[in-house]
Amino acid sequence: MKGGVRALSVCLSVCLLLALPHVSHGRGRHGQDMRCGACRALVDEMEWAISQVDPKKMIQTGSFRINPDGSQSVPFARSEANLMELMEVVCERMTEYGERVDPVSDRKTYERILSRDGKKMDLSQTKLDTQVTASLKFACETIVEQNEDELIEFFAHETENVKDKLCSKRTGRLPLALLMSSYYSIYMYVCM
Repeated sequence: MKGGVRALSVCLSVCLLLALPHVSHGRGRHGQDMRCGACRALVDEMEWAISQVDPKKMIQTGSFRINPDGSQSVPFARSEANLMELMEVVCERMTEYGERVDPVSDRKTYERILSRDGKKMDLSQTKLDTQVTASLKFACETIVEQNEDELIEFFAHETENVKDKLCSKRTGRLPLALLMSSYYSIYMYVCM
């Protein structure tokens, strides 16, 4: 019984220590907006890069799993090899984002400032700042470093509502056990 109480106490202490930097100095909202923006931009960039791969392109797997047709290949776009390559460079694209502040809520969002298809974009409300893009890039790198395995697993299998599933907080509260498991650790970057 003593061991269980002590483990719970240590767990709660760690949670509080992790939460303190986001509450102090009134910067919690800005940090949350930045992490949320980085998460959403990361998903946008990954999904776009995945969509650019020929869906017919396959890669051989080294596993013993055999597909119903007798092959041992999987689509390259969502293969672990491709996803790892994409995650190595995805945060570099954060320099293609600017910051927009909602005048009503004062919330910050981050959106692309460079069009992928050459169309003109309205950037009148968007702040272009190297400090902002550096912070967004750092937040993206932190997400990737801390959650690389979970991100690969998620992008390998999920195809619908990825941004909402990875970056948005569900209604209600997640149980502490789920927050502490590695699969749900990505919820640290929730958007409210």
